[in-house]
Amino acid sequence: MISIDHYIAFLLASAVILVIPGPTILLVVGQAMAHGRRSVVPLTIGVLLGDFTAMTLSLIGLGAVLSTSAALFSIFKLLGSAYLIYLGVKMWRTAPSTKAQAATASGKRMPHIRDAWLVTTLNPKSIAFFVAFLPHFVDTSKPPLLQFIILGATFLVMATINAALYAIFAAKVKGISTPRSQRFFARCGGTALLGAGVMTATLKRAT
Repeated sequence: MISIDHYIAFLLASAVILVIPGPTILLVVGQAMAHGRRSVVPLTIGVLLGDFTAMTLSLIGLGAVLSTSAALFSIFKLLGSAYLIYLGVKMWRTAPSTKAQAATASGKRMPHIRDAWLVTTLNPKSIAFFVAFLPHFVDTSKPPLLQFIILGATFLVMATINAALYAIFAAKVKGISTPRSQRFFARCGGTALLGAGVMTATLKRAT
């Protein structure tokens, strides 16, 4: 079992990391502002699945490979960057939805899940994070596997709650906005995603 001191330190460090918006949170906020409260649950599910995928890939060794292979890191980086830019352009072109359109879109949850999952998974830092971050909080005098499971599960819960809170706040802004302000927020979200795509493209592999 993990020591309480290590666990508390992990909680505090994770909270600081999660509060700072990255590509995933920018996507969640932008999509929630564009599509409203119906997008909150699928976006949150997508973030959970993306972080779970990244954690699983890191545990089976891909994180270590990404940390040492410049070519593989670049592939993940460029795929993630391209997808973020694609979503940014798409959001820039999003028109304010009417109530009828919103009702029709309410059943289309898979695109939100897919987008959040892909953006989270394709960020090479997401995978390398679990390799570089979690071991610092593992007590080497105790069996590591259970500690990794506890820390990983804790981070998944925290990341999911964090994404949900951001999405709920953004959806509330959408709920009180006018068509003109909806277009403005959609373009702000699109611009943020474009910026995140460019920033992702410039990421450098940790040495």
